[in-house]
Amino acid sequence: MEHKTQLTLGFFLVQVLLQAFAVNLDCTPGFQEKNYQVLQSSDYIKDQFILKVHFDDCSGNEGLEFAISNPDLRVEADGSVFAAKGMEATMPGFLIQATSVHAQDSAEVQIARGGDNRSSILKALKIGNISILHRRKRSLIAPPISFPENQRGPFPKVIGRVITDRQDGIKFQLHGKGVEEEPKGVFRINDNSGEIIVTRSLDREDLDMYILQVEITDSSGKLLEGPATLYITIIDQNDNKPLFREGPYVGHVLESSPTGTTVMRMTAYDADDPNTDNAVLRYSIIEQTPATPSPNMFYIDPEKGDIVTVVPPSILDRETLEVVKYELIVQAKDMAGSDVGLTGTATATIIIDDKNDHAPVFTKSMFQATVNEGFTGIIVNLTVEDNDDPATGAWRAVYTIINGNPDMNFKIETNPKNNEGMLFVDKSLDYERSAFHTLLIKVENEDPIMPEISYGSSSTTTVQVTVLDANEPPVFNPDPTIVVKPENIPVGSVVVTLNATDQDILQKQTIKFAQFQDLAGWLTINPANGTVTTRAALDRESTYVHDSQYTALFLAIDNGVPAATGTGTLIVTMLDVNDNPPSVFPTTAKFCEDSKDLNVAILGATDKDLHPNADPFTFQLGKQPGIEKTWKVTQVNSTHAQLRLLHTLKRANYILPIVVTDGGKPPLTNSTDVLVQVCSCKKNKMDCSTANSLHISITLLLISIITLFCL
Repeated sequence: MEHKTQLTLGFFLVQVLLQAFAVNLDCTPGFQEKNYQVLQSSDYIKDQFILKVHFDDCSGNEGLEFAISNPDLRVEADGSVFAAKGMEATMPGFLIQATSVHAQDSAEVQIARGGDNRSSILKALKIGNISILHRRKRSLIAPPISFPENQRGPFPKVIGRVITDRQDGIKFQLHGKGVEEEPKGVFRINDNSGEIIVTRSLDREDLDMYILQVEITDSSGKLLEGPATLYITIIDQNDNKPLFREGPYVGHVLESSPTGTTVMRMTAYDADDPNTDNAVLRYSIIEQTPATPSPNMFYIDPEKGDIVTVVPPSILDRETLEVVKYELIVQAKDMAGSDVGLTGTATATIIIDDKNDHAPVFTKSMFQATVNEGFTGIIVNLTVEDNDDPATGAWRAVYTIINGNPDMNFKIETNPKNNEGMLFVDKSLDYERSAFHTLLIKVENEDPIMPEISYGSSSTTTVQVTVLDANEPPVFNPDPTIVVKPENIPVGSVVVTLNATDQDILQKQTIKFAQFQDLAGWLTINPANGTVTTRAALDRESTYVHDSQYTALFLAIDNGVPAATGTGTLIVTMLDVNDNPPSVFPTTAKFCEDSKDLNVAILGATDKDLHPNADPFTFQLGKQPGIEKTWKVTQVNSTHAQLRLLHTLKRANYILPIVVTDGGKPPLTNSTDVLVQVCSCKKNKMDCSTANSLHISITLLLISIITLFCL
């Protein structure tokens, strides 16, 4: 009886397996047709139905989506294809891809043109305007496989199998990432049975799906079927705790902010599957330091991670809080915050920022300062009190002189280190003009005061400044003193009488003058009355003169105790006189003996004097017997002349006296000897080595000899 029961149970299990296998064979995941053909005899119009494709993943088509290669077409959710716009019937074929949670496949659609043979085509296809080709039966099925991550051994493990209706003599082959591609050796296939085998534990966070290709070959390796796509999905387990990856987390909130003010947002990351509770996080504050004045100063949104204030604005008073920086330990827990969830923590630092709710106030209603006349610099530091946060715009003071500074003698600046107002004398004070000054000064913050503050945004104080008299130096008037004199005035001539006054009008003091700087040594000054006279001849062409001006410095010294000295400048502008004769340049010229051009050189003239005591210049040959028969000077312009030969000369050196006269009144004349070398010129080379003897007239030579003997 027991044996019969076992046989019955065994037969029942075989029937169940056969039925399951039959069902699997009857449903092929993917497009039920891989190739479609559409007959179209006319152009398409917008929204015209073209065909309907059929996709079945054998698991309910969960998450099914279609994609089409032709943008002028659209696919509805049921697989119906429509024209998105008008198109010609010559439209090429296209591909349709379908993807669901459990399968992915593609199909090809071909467009056939209809014509005179339309009836025969329809007959062959046995349907009307739309035709679907016969299905090619597939004998290789690769059902999707799901396998949990972090599985314990022993390995290898069989996790599924591929199915075929082919008989003996076939081999299964498996290819793709995880087989012969990195990571290599994760999966393999039993080449006889088609069993899919995993060789080690997997981590979904490394790769959440493997897409492999299965083929059937014969014993010789010839491809018989495939490839078929095998999807292996790695099922997530909660093996990653939440991580805060964006720290440090620092937030700021203004003091007295309303309850519910958002301070900052903290979010964590969980590497587990985001579509499962393994990566659904909940946030909480597990510790606050310090815990005063309330242990619950802040609250965090459990889902968003937003940290907000939960205490009244009066508690968030920066000036009354013991500390202005709080540290929160924030926890993120996965599994939607359940007790079995994994946790991660991070520290949030929250700083209570100051706002300008305290105006600066002077520590005194009056400050006093004493300063010597003539002094410039800081004379007093004004102190203020401000309870706001130092080194912020709510604490930094801005000072303004609002009265008592009509001549802008004073200025005030803020000391950045201690916030004091540094009062300066910017332009020296004059005791004789005013011995006392009263300033009204205002102080306020860089940042505007908060509108709810009722006691004002600024404070004022008075500064009394007392000026002490000092012996001030005499002042030259005018300074500089400028005079115009001819450069040839006689020695001893009066140039100018300098004027200096004592600024100490309340004191009776005398002034004496002295010479301070006279580089050329041309001037002298009367110490009693300041009269400047010449003690040497002036010279406009001197190196001490620049742009016809000569500068000298003089002193005015009072008899105060101690004595004070002022310095004045005298500028003498000199008028030019014709006291410098002109001279000729160049004084040497070279000339080729066989030159057909008898122009020897262009002569110019220079004169230290100014126009009209310089140019125009007049050029002429000097006195030398017979010179006019050989040489000629022709005026070119007011400053130059052309020296020319009247006939060729032999190689030699010739000295010519050239007389030049300037345009002054009376004019000055000067004679300059010009050496002309007549040289040999061959092959573009000038040789003046043989032109060493001087050629002058015999008469001039005889005159020179007679003169020598007469001496």
